[in-house]
Amino acid sequence: MSPKPLLEVKDLKTYFNVGGQKAWATAGVSFDVYPNEFLGIVGESGSGKSVTSLSLMRLIPDPPGHIDSGQVIYDGQDLLALPIEEMRKIRGKEIAMIFQEPMTSLNPVFTIGMQVTESVILHENLSKEEARKRAIDVLTQVGIPAAAERLDDYPHQFSGGMRQRVMIAMALICEPKLLIADEPTTALDVTIQAQILELMKGLQKGGGGNSTILITHDLAVIAETCDRVIVMYGGKIQEMAPVKELFREPLHPYTRGLLGSLPDESMKGQPLKAIPGNVPSIMDFPQGCRFSTRCELVEERCHTIEPELVEISPGHTVRCHLVEAPA
Repeated sequence: MSPKPLLEVKDLKTYFNVGGQKAWATAGVSFDVYPNEFLGIVGESGSGKSVTSLSLMRLIPDPPGHIDSGQVIYDGQDLLALPIEEMRKIRGKEIAMIFQEPMTSLNPVFTIGMQVTESVILHENLSKEEARKRAIDVLTQVGIPAAAERLDDYPHQFSGGMRQRVMIAMALICEPKLLIADEPTTALDVTIQAQILELMKGLQKGGGGNSTILITHDLAVIAETCDRVIVMYGGKIQEMAPVKELFREPLHPYTRGLLGSLPDESMKGQPLKAIPGNVPSIMDFPQGCRFSTRCELVEERCHTIEPELVEISPGHTVRCHLVEAPA
């Protein structure tokens, strides 16, 4: 018997108004996140990864963006239907997010200490002294030296990598049930990146059902940390599978292209493989398969008929005409 999902995303559709037209950034995204799971989402820039995560948190700026339809079920309630005050009680406490750009997410006029302790004071009703102690602990965990002294500094006094660590500390301080991490280690060196990923995975080891959605371009990070992986392109899920199975037997041409672009010792001295062409504009996706304009295996039907997302083996689904579902 499979465990009950911690989060259920059903047919999520989000668009942006661009010049009077609807540009669909996500077009029917559905997936589950299970307790104690590390779920990865990969894809090129513009594939809909970040918009999906912001939609889950209801942080899409409206206007110009708008969550058109779908459900996000957490703890038996649809987050998309909650009053905004109820949603604020969940953000930061139950579900937290590490944002991609720390300098645009940290307020330049407040100290680091004020910003890190804000959510724990709000959600756990701690005193300022208790919250400060918690902040020192979590800042130390994410690798900030002399954390007690640095609490009184401002964001501009931190390097880019240090600001990223502050963002991670802000997300972890309330020990959320679900952590959404959007490129959380991009600005960090390899050693600190490994420490941060271990810290995020440590949330799950307590057995409390804590889970993580990790959005990244780094397939090596996905391979090392995730249990399952979702491959997105054109605002849709193109393939979803257990991480070992996806790396061993990728089925979608796009997934194969991503994996084929990784450096390989056997190809030393040769140019890296690349997926031909560019990601289409959000205003100009192809009519059929969204990858059809770049796929080297494209057929005539791919230009006119969009393939369904079908299950090929337990837990492994793919959206491609060339992959036949088992009879």
